[in-house]
Amino acid sequence: MDLAHALLLVGSGVRPESFEIFERWLDTAWVHTALQATGTATIRRRKLPALQAVWLVIGMALFRDRSIAEVVRHLGLVLPPADDPTARPPEITSSAVAQARDRLGAAPLEKLFKITARAWALPAANADRWRGLAIYGMDGTGLRVADSPANDAHFGRPGSRRGRAGYPQLRLVALMALRSHLLAALGLGPWKVGELTLAEKLVPEIPENSLTILDRGFVSHGLFHRIANGATNRHWVVRGKSNLKFRTVRELGPNDTLVEVAVNSGVRRADPEVPTAMQMRVVRYQRKGFQPRTLLTSLLDEKAYPAAEIAALYHERWELELGFDEIKTHALERAESLRSTSPERTRQEVWGLGVAYNLVRLHMAHVAKELDVPPTRISFRHTLLLLRGHWLTAEATAPGRLPRRIEQLHEEVGLLLLPRRRERQFPREVKIKMSSYLRKR
Repeated sequence: MDLAHALLLVGSGVRPESFEIFERWLDTAWVHTALQATGTATIRRRKLPALQAVWLVIGMALFRDRSIAEVVRHLGLVLPPADDPTARPPEITSSAVAQARDRLGAAPLEKLFKITARAWALPAANADRWRGLAIYGMDGTGLRVADSPANDAHFGRPGSRRGRAGYPQLRLVALMALRSHLLAALGLGPWKVGELTLAEKLVPEIPENSLTILDRGFVSHGLFHRIANGATNRHWVVRGKSNLKFRTVRELGPNDTLVEVAVNSGVRRADPEVPTAMQMRVVRYQRKGFQPRTLLTSLLDEKAYPAAEIAALYHERWELELGFDEIKTHALERAESLRSTSPERTRQEVWGLGVAYNLVRLHMAHVAKELDVPPTRISFRHTLLLLRGHWLTAEATAPGRLPRRIEQLHEEVGLLLLPRRRERQFPREVKIKMSSYLRKR
């Protein structure tokens, strides 16, 4: 049963054409599983029951340029009267929408994200491997949340040399399938929770036969040990710090060394399973316009994993930064903050944003496969705008013409190919000195 028909059977006022573009990927059974597993399935009939509330949260992310009330009205999420299903659905107030979201909570959206991420991101990463390994990236960022007393008390604000931060912020760590930009896992918490703490909670989500490219802020023997020893053939690579001390075991080649690193006693007290010393590989290289770099990795076999390829592969970590840009700049429309004024609704909104982002990325991957190009060659911004346009015009399209309309949508996205990705030739700089990067003069 497809998503549209299932929605109609449960009494939704949503027209089938509104969701036909996504029904091939998002199985309604997953939504019901998420609701039942978290005990939030609606029993009594309401104007905005749990199933529709789930779609509301996803729609809030897909239509960030519209108010929540407009999203409810456009998607037709309000049920008609029980005694007259053909009647026009009644108007619903903002307070009723907030109550529906409160009844739903964040847990069903979190569960739905995890179900869909496993179903979508893992196959995408497996489809484009490097030397038998699926390529993932892990990095952290921050999201501004609405400036309400509840959010301020729960999430807190980061420190600033220019005074008190303008908005509370939540901390977010993402595990991404780098070559498709699909999110495989998310960890979020208050600002005071460190990125490394959130990263360690995501380790169980990293599959076997994979390589995770870590942000240099994740240099941690405990994290290295959990990744490499928690599953079969699971590896990591990270940019090393300049003060790293090690003992050379043997030279593997030019600028390629097998070393042994002593583990700090404090790390072992916190986690006795971490060994007293760890073997890792040190790869040194330099690109034109950049300072010399040192990479640390668990890929110890120099023949199976050549040093030059590891150095080139490390720069795919930048895809995760581009993914954060797609979420913040395009999906969230450069908004100052998320919409929700309570911590529970804020978490709910973030999980809905993760599902919505992956839905757009799935559509891009489908188009890229038809055109035989990498998914990173399709414009996220223009795909999102075209999908919004499709949803806005679906109700005015005759049902018989919808299949052709969707084909045309795929063709339109295919016209928005990005140029082939160029390697970064210059160091990261800024025009205004407000960060740790060199000032551009």
